[in-house]
Amino acid sequence: MERTNQTSPVTRFILLGLSAHPKLEKTFFLLILLMYLVILLGNGVLILVTILDAHLHTPMYFFLGNLSFLDICYTTSSVPLILDSFLTPRKSISFSACAVQMFLSFAMGATECVLLSMMAFDRYVAICNPLRYPVIMSKAAYVPMAAGSWAGGIAASTVQTSLAMRLPFCGDNVINHFTCEILAVLKLACADITINVISMGVTNIIFLGVPVLFISLSYTFILTTILRIPSAEGRRKAFSTCSAHLTVVIVFYGTILFMYGKPKSKDPLGADKQDLADKLISLFYGVVTPMLNPIIYSLRNKDVRAAVRNLVTQKHLKQ
Repeated sequence: MERTNQTSPVTRFILLGLSAHPKLEKTFFLLILLMYLVILLGNGVLILVTILDAHLHTPMYFFLGNLSFLDICYTTSSVPLILDSFLTPRKSISFSACAVQMFLSFAMGATECVLLSMMAFDRYVAICNPLRYPVIMSKAAYVPMAAGSWAGGIAASTVQTSLAMRLPFCGDNVINHFTCEILAVLKLACADITINVISMGVTNIIFLGVPVLFISLSYTFILTTILRIPSAEGRRKAFSTCSAHLTVVIVFYGTILFMYGKPKSKDPLGADKQDLADKLISLFYGVVTPMLNPIIYSLRNKDVRAAVRNLVTQKHLKQ
């Protein structure tokens, strides 16, 4: 694998990916491509039905449409690059392209964390304060909530990407990842990254810790309210309104905790196997969650299923 001269500044990065496992590349190319197409189709349909079906013009489905658009943007910022790396012998990326890809991926990830917490608040108001729901979750409230999620994610990404790319890179230019993942890039800097580490820690607290706490509190109140409903049918209906969102939250944050919370191997051979496992987990995290979101909402939400059926029926009638 080519490396830059130790004294010259880095102008391109080499993405290691699965270079050490060439037999896996073609298999994963087909698998990731198929999953990407499912993401585009599933989330595209969800966006379409939330726009075209008047019954879905509510805060919950407005947030869902944003989530679907976000998932498309998130995967599109990285999956084409990953697919190209599986087919290209020289897996390199320019410094500027790396910065753009890093910015987009970080922005979409941070935005999703905040957006999921906004969706939790929407479900809290719907179940715990149903009579005041139209007043609290008016258009004047939920549109700025969604816009604020996007603005916060973009602002955080701008700060982190700027801090990362202003560092000098004058040595090793091989990124041990499929994409320009910010932590993998920081490891290559030939300067002190203390400010980056502190800034990243603060950002993680704001965009991971605070949303998780907010979601946990919201669902604590939601479950308390549901358990107070006297009839079993009433409890079932109340829980069904938030079960899809809760499932998405568990998949999203559960995968993150699994990725970063598992112990590291100290054995060299075990470390190599773990490195491959970490890469594959990271790879599938980037595509599995966006692929599952529309499936979860379609399977667990009768309004979405009805809207999709109506859309298909109207298309057949026009033909």
